[in-house]
Amino acid sequence: MLENNNIDNIVGELSGLVNKLRAMGRNDLLLNAIGVPVLEELRLEAAKRKLSRLKITKDYSFVLVDYGNREIDLQPVHKAVYMLFLAHPEGIEFKRLAEYRDELLRYYLATAKDIDKQKIEESVDRLVNPLDNAINEKCSRIKSVFLGMMDEYTASYYIVSNHTRRHVAGSSKIWFERLKVITLPRQLVVSEF
Repeated sequence: MLENNNIDNIVGELSGLVNKLRAMGRNDLLLNAIGVPVLEELRLEAAKRKLSRLKITKDYSFVLVDYGNREIDLQPVHKAVYMLFLAHPEGIEFKRLAEYRDELLRYYLATAKDIDKQKIEESVDRLVNPLDNAINEKCSRIKSVFLGMMDEYTASYYIVSNHTRRHVAGSSKIWFERLKVITLPRQLVVSEF
């Protein structure tokens, strides 16, 4: 079907085929042809044009560079939580946060220069306790701040959000990993520290 490898010809043919399937109301076939992984890559590519670089300064200010250098107004504890999830693009399960206690403590100590160390440690212990709701409260506050600065679609790349990974162990055992992630492409994160 594609006699010529000329990119313009390929794009033209693809565009025509897409338009034909859409005119026939067959988005289901279009999705099958493209596939979900490619669709997610396309979604990310489209979002890159709207997303701003996130700059974290030496004094731990969070700035959206491409949105007029707007500063993100977060308290030190929220910054620490955010930095933890930025450092782990693979995601973290809330129930396993205790494994990241020292790292979270390090971020909190760095962002909260004027807060008593004992209070910081108590706060971190609450954050990593799976029976405490503190981590959910902090993630909700982070989400609220970003939603106050941008539309929901764009904010979805900056917030700590859900990602579920399905695992199959043998023929009869299926389990799910309920990860929390920040989906912002890491090439858009600029760190001064």
